Amino acid sequence: MPDMPVSGNTADEGAGQDPAAQLAPTGGTPGSGAGNRRAQIRMTGAEVADFLAAHRKVQVATVGRHGEPHLSTLFYAMVDGRLAFWTYAAAQKTVNLRRDARMTCLVEDGEDYAELRGVALYGTAEVTGDPESVLRVGAGVTAAMTGVGQEDLRVPEAQEQLAKAGRKRVAVFLDVDRVVSWDHRKL
Repeated sequence: MPDMPVSGNTADEGAGQDPAAQLAPTGGTPGSGAGNRRAQIRMTGAEVADFLAAHRKVQVATVGRHGEPHLSTLFYAMVDGRLAFWTYAAAQKTVNLRRDARMTCLVEDGEDYAELRGVALYGTAEVTGDPESVLRVGAGVTAAMTGVGQEDLRVPEAQEQLAKAGRKRVAVFLDVDRVVSWDHRKL
């Protein structure tokens, strides 16, 4: 996963800082204030990468025609170090991304407060209809959804099925500008 700005659990914390500064905890001692609590629950870059690799569903937010958020849940895969998914070329999220490429992706986990973990990725979508990219992302997403190994999806029959499923789809890659993370198990 490429180096990304990593921030704590507030939307504007760390904006404009260099990535190394964002990884550093805020001043003070643990437990002495809200800023320190955010620093305490922030995931490291390696924890973020591991968390994203271990999950498969993402909440995707795009900007609708009138500026409203459009949310959808999708399966994703990490492809070449980037969060990626495939979707229909005519889907509302695709229409939104072609008009305004800003996108936020949320991957979260946990049921009780003390278990809550999540990563919010803010950035820009790269939408492509390139058949090779669509097939590569489709294979990654299919592997994540089904648990079938990528090598098993390289056989001709599987490639034919993926190509057929991908005919009306596009691949979407997220180019990350900022990462916000939290892991309440660290409290």
